[in-house]
Amino acid sequence: MNPDYFLPLVRKPGRYSGNEFNSIKKDWQKTDLHVVLCFPDLYEIGMSHQGLQILYQLLNSRADLLAERVYAPDIDLEKLLAESDTPLFALESRRPVADFDMLGITLPYELCYSNILTILARSGLPFFASERNEEHPLVIGGGPCAFHAEPVADFFDAILLGDGEEAIFDIADLLVAAKKEKWSRARLLEGLTGIAGVYVPSFFRPEYDDQGNFAGMTPLKNGYETVRRRVLPSLAGDASHAPLVPLFKIVHDRLGIEIARGCTRGCRFCQAGIIYRPVRERSPREVLRLAESGIAATGFEEIALLSLSSGDYACLAPLLTELMDTFVPKKVSVSMPSMRVGTLTPEIMRQIKRVRKTGFTVAPEAGTDRLRRVINKGITEEDLLATCRSAFALGWKLIKFYFMFGLPTETEEDLAAIGELARKAMAQGPGKRANITVSASTFVPKPHTPFQWEPQLNIEEGFARIDFLKKDLRDRRIQLRWGDTRQSFLEGVMSRGDRGLAKLIVAAWRIGARFDAWTDHINVDIWRQAAASLGLDLGHYLRRRGFAEPLPWSHLDVGLDPDFFRQELAKGLAEGYTPDCRTNGCQQCGLCDFKQIRPVVNASSQDNGGQERGEAPADQPQPAAHFFYRFAYQRTGRARFISHLELLQLFFRTFARADLPLNFSQGFNPSPKVSFSPALPLGTESLAEYLVIDTHEPLADPARWLERLNRQLPEGLAITAIVACDEKNIPEKVENVYLIDVEGEIDREKARAFMVSASFPIKVVRKNREREIDARPQVAALDVRADGRLRLALINEICKAGLKPLEIVSAVFSCQEKELQQARVLKIEERVIR
Repeated sequence: MNPDYFLPLVRKPGRYSGNEFNSIKKDWQKTDLHVVLCFPDLYEIGMSHQGLQILYQLLNSRADLLAERVYAPDIDLEKLLAESDTPLFALESRRPVADFDMLGITLPYELCYSNILTILARSGLPFFASERNEEHPLVIGGGPCAFHAEPVADFFDAILLGDGEEAIFDIADLLVAAKKEKWSRARLLEGLTGIAGVYVPSFFRPEYDDQGNFAGMTPLKNGYETVRRRVLPSLAGDASHAPLVPLFKIVHDRLGIEIARGCTRGCRFCQAGIIYRPVRERSPREVLRLAESGIAATGFEEIALLSLSSGDYACLAPLLTELMDTFVPKKVSVSMPSMRVGTLTPEIMRQIKRVRKTGFTVAPEAGTDRLRRVINKGITEEDLLATCRSAFALGWKLIKFYFMFGLPTETEEDLAAIGELARKAMAQGPGKRANITVSASTFVPKPHTPFQWEPQLNIEEGFARIDFLKKDLRDRRIQLRWGDTRQSFLEGVMSRGDRGLAKLIVAAWRIGARFDAWTDHINVDIWRQAAASLGLDLGHYLRRRGFAEPLPWSHLDVGLDPDFFRQELAKGLAEGYTPDCRTNGCQQCGLCDFKQIRPVVNASSQDNGGQERGEAPADQPQPAAHFFYRFAYQRTGRARFISHLELLQLFFRTFARADLPLNFSQGFNPSPKVSFSPALPLGTESLAEYLVIDTHEPLADPARWLERLNRQLPEGLAITAIVACDEKNIPEKVENVYLIDVEGEIDREKARAFMVSASFPIKVVRKNREREIDARPQVAALDVRADGRLRLALINEICKAGLKPLEIVSAVFSCQEKELQQARVLKIEERVIR
């Protein structure tokens, strides 16, 4: 069945339409290798992931390689695919996932593991790698969870540990050779073991003792006893920056630029600080180039400077100033999602103030200086309060704090200090206008960290901590938010588990486990039921581990000396400090050889070219000139599933890419001065839409602009005319003419009876309330054409409650919901009623 058949039947069809701007569609027959990249969560999460976008661009940069995308289907689409026996499809070509040579699955977090099975099942692929053969795509994983992937290792043919920018081409070249020479799957897996950073699970056999406890890993291939992480020496030489532009609202809807990879602050709870070492900074010139080319290619309204700790970037102050000066006048904001107390200088905070932000975020992690010393956070209470004073002084009214509970050596005093610190921070603000948000979650001791041997709180202990904080934080200006301890529990089990959990994941999936990272989906009882059926004690995985106990992830080498973790644990328990190796010399973690692998840090630049910068420059005054133009446009095909709000943003970004000289509104959040015709019901096509723009200079050659803008629009949208017009060009009353194609035979007599009736009340739901609207005055004509399609002329008035075409059709012809699901509605004409 054609995948587009399902789009009208799902809650959010934009997830599966696949016609984003900058998406790449290649000729299947003219490419040697076909790769489908998968993010095992919903589209709005996966499209926000930087790693998948990087690999998508890199693979498609080669003429002989083809890369497409697939995301986890939501519950509604999964059900439809299963009921109709339709395979899961790639967004670009709509081909079944099983047709590809390689399925590359990102492993971003542990709570997506059940979704991996959904993707395999709906693709018609066996769950276990051992059950797949040469007819199936090679299934390869990668990402942060690759370093402790044993619970899902049996589902994968291979897993990449570490950076993928170079390794992906090594893998692709091997697969191209294997395909041309018709290698067996066994030979292909053997070949993959020769690529640095590639872990082939089938060459390792887990061992268990008589009680079923993990007892170690036996290598099955000589010279392949451990697998060491792949490390990209530097971030230089990145591919051209033309990211995908979503047509559907996603979580991080912005241009992300990775300014640095890695962090050596040494927080002892942080796995990312281990698996992304060493620090590799991108040069300021390269960041500026990527920002300029990225905004030109996308039209995004925000640039996010991405790093584990953006504030540690050596040239941040001058870079931020230049970015702000370049992009703020263009109404493009610059943000830094990951800042650290102690790196927020007054200059940086003044620049941040220029960005449209609602809250200022800091991460103390623990309530007391003592516990922050244990975790090597490297900041004091006074540092935190000084940052709060500066933020409030610069105009912020809300500060967000992030804490963990259940950290090693935590006492009730440490827990009580969370509320006390929040109250002290609030006292730094301007009277009663200061507000604090406290977010707290359960600490999960991650593999490959100094705390990997420590125990984790169970669900009940986590809720007890939350109850304590609830009682302590009663001030209405302090809002408490907490992570779901059920999710933390499952995350801990999957983080610290072994291959025996693969059967658990399958069992839980079969009885309904889906989207465990979503609080409205997770059901721990499902996992407990599955565990009971297999005789597993999930709490066993959260226990304290002994140094002599074999760890399920010890054969996966992150590159650090194993003794370093033990030394750091001992130092933490003694409240000792390990400084950052960027500024305090090598700390002997064992990763760098100082030949290929070493820190790459820009020369520190604290000055700003000899110029003193005071307050950020004010926005330029709005140009006085105003020129108005009416754009006629069409929306057909999959573009009919773009909602009205999403359509507005789509056009704003199109106009930005085309450098249309628009005027903007004034105020805190300026937006382009564009007026749109009334919203169409989702799923309705149209040949007669329009919008009116306000520019500060005339469009000298409308025909050239029309061609230029159409090059920037995604498939299904096309501007058909540009004409100068008056400012007030939005009519208050119009007659819209629709052609409607409905399954089944239409009774012409019902159409005639409706037209001669005096009234025809219809009950509809608006804003969750049922109301009755008389349809008869709104319909100028309703008849059945010779081709069997309905012709409906509908009168619409601005600011008056109107009916949708299918609401009228359903009521007049007594259509069943199923008959209307595949109905096609096409607006062919709009007539102004004067």
